[in-house]
Amino acid sequence: MDFNHFLSAYLKDPAYGGRRLYKDMVAQAKHAEACGFRGVTIPEHHLINILLIPSPLQMAAYLGAVTSRIELVTSVAVLPIRDMRVFAGEVIQASNLTDGRLVLGVGRGAFAYEVERLGVPYAELKPKFEESLAVLEALLTKEEVSWDGKYYKFDKLTAMPRPELPVTLMLAVMVPEGIEASARKGYHVQTTPLGAEHSVLMEQVNAFHRGKAAAPAGAGNRLALQRGVYLAKSAADARAKVEAAHDYYMRFDNLWSGPGIVEHGAIKPLPRKQTVEELAASIIICERDEMIDRLAVYAEAGIDEVIMSSNFGQPQEETLDMMARFASAVMPHLAGVKQKRVA
Repeated sequence: MDFNHFLSAYLKDPAYGGRRLYKDMVAQAKHAEACGFRGVTIPEHHLINILLIPSPLQMAAYLGAVTSRIELVTSVAVLPIRDMRVFAGEVIQASNLTDGRLVLGVGRGAFAYEVERLGVPYAELKPKFEESLAVLEALLTKEEVSWDGKYYKFDKLTAMPRPELPVTLMLAVMVPEGIEASARKGYHVQTTPLGAEHSVLMEQVNAFHRGKAAAPAGAGNRLALQRGVYLAKSAADARAKVEAAHDYYMRFDNLWSGPGIVEHGAIKPLPRKQTVEELAASIIICERDEMIDRLAVYAEAGIDEVIMSSNFGQPQEETLDMMARFASAVMPHLAGVKQKRVA
C-alpha cells in the first residue's frame, strides 16, 4: 500500500496569509518526496478558507519544477465551473510541464455555497459534470472534436498542443453505486468516508472491487482513500490533534451539510452531532503500534493508496516532523501487506 500526503490548505487564521500558506505546501511537497511518499495531493476550493488552492494545475506545474519523482494529484479539479475547451489545454500543459506526473483527479464540486457563487446551480452539478467529463476526455484523446449537448455546443476543434503522454484520470466518488460504476469503466477512483465509521468505508471499498472485477482487461485501475491520518507522539498529542480535527470539521460540516455561513471568506464553526470520541474512532490519529494495525486493515482490504489528510491547523514544523516519523516508523510495515479478501 502506498501513501500520499494531502497538502495543508487550511487557512484557519486568514492573517497567516496566502504567501506563507503556499510556501508551506511547497515545503511539504519537497519533504514528501524526500521521505518516500508516492505523491502529494492538491485540493481545489474557492472563496473559503479550507482546502484553499484556487488553481490546482498551477500548483502542480510549480511543484513539478521543484520535485523530480512524486505524483502530483488533483483532489479534485471541479469540472462544472470550467469550460472544458480551455481546461483541456491547461491539463495538457500541466502534464507536459510535470513530465507526465500529473494525476488528474476530477469531481463535480462539494459545496453549494461555492459553486452557486461561481454560477452553477447545485442541482445541475451531476449532469454538468458528466457531460464535462465526456467533453474533456474527447478533447484529450481525439482531434477535430465537435459537440452538441445540453451544456456544450461547438464545431470541430482540436485542443493544442496534443498530449505527448497519456493523462491519468481519477474520479472522485463517494456513493458506492457510483464507485462501482466508475471502476467498471476502468477509472482510477478516489473516495473518502469523511468522518463516518469503518463500515461506510468498507462499503465504498467493496464497491470498487466489484466494479474493477468487471472492468476491461488490463485496466489496472487503483483505489485511493483520503483519510484523516496523523502519527501522534503520545496519547496527549493524539487527543490534541483529534480535538483540532473536530474543530476543523465544525467548519467543513457548515458547508458540506449545513447552512453555509461564511464571513469575509472564513467559514464559521458550527456545533457537530459527532463527538470528539466518535471522530477519534473513525479517523486515524494515534500512536505508532495502533496506527500500523489500523492501516494494515486498509491494506488487507485492497486499498492501493492512502491519501493522508494530516493538517488540522497545527504549526508547519509539526506537520513536517510527523511526515518524517510516519515514513520511518510506519511505512515500512505496510509495504508488504497483501489483500486478504474482497466482499
